[in-house]
Amino acid sequence: MTDSASSGRTDQDGVTRLVGFEQRLDIRMSLSPLRRGRGDPTYESTPDGAVWRTSRMNSGPVTYRLVQASPSSVMVRAWGPGADELLDAAPALLGRDDDASSFAPEHPILREAHRQLPHLRLGRTGLVLEALIPAIIEQRVHGISAFGSWRYLVSKFGDPAPGPTPKTMFVFPTADVWRRIPSWDYHRANVDPARSKTIVRAARAAGRLEEASTMTPEDAHRRLRAIPGVGIWTAAETAQRALGDPDALSVGDYHLAAVVGWSLLGRPIDDEEMVEYLQPLAPHRHRAIRLLYLSGKATKPKFGPRTALVDHTWH
Repeated sequence: MTDSASSGRTDQDGVTRLVGFEQRLDIRMSLSPLRRGRGDPTYESTPDGAVWRTSRMNSGPVTYRLVQASPSSVMVRAWGPGADELLDAAPALLGRDDDASSFAPEHPILREAHRQLPHLRLGRTGLVLEALIPAIIEQRVHGISAFGSWRYLVSKFGDPAPGPTPKTMFVFPTADVWRRIPSWDYHRANVDPARSKTIVRAARAAGRLEEASTMTPEDAHRRLRAIPGVGIWTAAETAQRALGDPDALSVGDYHLAAVVGWSLLGRPIDDEEMVEYLQPLAPHRHRAIRLLYLSGKATKPKFGPRTALVDHTWH
C-alpha cells in the first residue's frame, strides 16, 4: 500500500497526492467531526462530493481539498506553506491508523451499526490546540451559539485561506493571536470570561499541549486537563479529533447519557451509569457512540427542558 505524490506544482494548482487504503472509507464520515456548524470558515463540502478544509500546520497555513477517487482511495490537493506537511499527515487524518479489529459489541443495535458501517474510520489531525479551542468555546452553551462564536473569531483573527476556495475561508489563528484577542472581541463573540480565560491559558501552553499528540491517551488526557478550565468533556472532545482516540467518551455532555440510555436500554441514565454501562466497550467507547449516531439508531424522547447550560469544566 503506497501513496503517490505529484511532481509538478504551482501556487494555483497546489500539490496533490493519492492516498490509498486497503479497505473502503468515506471521507465525509471521517472528517465531519472537524466541522463546527454550517458556517464554519475552515470547512466546506461541495456538491461534487469534495471536502475543503483549512488548517495551520507546523510549517504554516494550508487549504486542502479531498475527493473520493475510489471506494478505497482519496485524492488530496493542498495549497499554502503547510501543503507538503498536510499531504504527509493525510493518511492519519483520514483514519488509516484507526484499528477497529478488537471492537466486538454485544448489544444488537451496536453490532448491527458496526455491520452497516464497517468503513467508519476515526481520523486524527495531530493538532491539539486546533481541536481544543473550539471545544472550549462549546463549553456550557448550545451548538448554534458556539458555532457563531467560532465563526466570528476565526473570520476576524484567522489568516485568509491560501489557494482557491469554494467560499471565503480562513485559517485557524496562531496561539499568539488567540492569546492577544481583546476581551471585548470575546464579548462580541458571546464567549464569557471563564471560557476566554481558558482559551488564553491554553494558548500560552500551546507548546506543551501539542506534545500530547505523541503521548499515550492517558498521558495526553492528563496533559490537557492540566489546563485550568479543561475538564473531562473538553479533553475528550479534543482527543477525539486531534488524537483519533477511539475511547474518548464525552462525559458531561448534556444529551449523551440520555441518548445512550434510551437507545440501548430503553430508559434514561446519568453520566455515572453511562460510564459503567459502556466500560465493557473500552477502548472503543467513542467509536460506539459515533456508530450509534451515524447509523441513525440514536434516540431520545422529545420531552423535558429544551435547553440547559452545563459546566463541563468540573466533570
